[in-house]
Amino acid sequence: MKIHEDRPVLRFGAELHNAEIAMIMLHGRGASARDIAALAELLPGGNCAFLAPEAQGNTWYPESFLMPRSVNEPHLSSALDEVHRLVRELEDAGIPAERILFLGFSQGACLSTEYAARRPRRYGGVLALAGGLIGERIEPTAFSGDLEGTPVFFGCSDQDPFIPRERVEVSAEVMRRLGGEVTMRLYPGLPHTVNEDEIEQVRAVMAKAQR
Repeated sequence: MKIHEDRPVLRFGAELHNAEIAMIMLHGRGASARDIAALAELLPGGNCAFLAPEAQGNTWYPESFLMPRSVNEPHLSSALDEVHRLVRELEDAGIPAERILFLGFSQGACLSTEYAARRPRRYGGVLALAGGLIGERIEPTAFSGDLEGTPVFFGCSDQDPFIPRERVEVSAEVMRRLGGEVTMRLYPGLPHTVNEDEIEQVRAVMAKAQR
């Protein structure tokens, strides 16, 4: 079932034929493409093509990301397929995977992390703001492949009401085991939001992808 197929994709920034890098931006539960796209106003966008897909019903999958994966099907697989479709589109336009970045917030961060862990190779960056891998339990040895030094950033409050710090930590471990260059920041006492330090981390990864 293609739940998220043929949904709108907000496109802005550099044209694909002129872009040095591209960023797929994935919104959170109940939000929209325009919500996550607003973060781009804080980022250096001159040479970056931004693509922000919008989930059916503004939700990529119906239940908590801490539930068994099966309860979020077929929505989850459809969401991952949509991300992969955009990756293929970018590659067809001449932007290689090592210049494609994923940025997600909350549910979008979970989706970004899950996609990269399930299809590991060298990407421009994986930027998970308040999110982690999806499933009731995460077994680090169950993942295979090689991220080949992909920069991976996890940023989250240490007491986020939706994202347990333990899930962020085990997700970071998985990405390290897969060969990612992982940075994890747990911010004391912050709410479920994006902070300035996280934006600085995103800027740094974007700059690295353009070298």
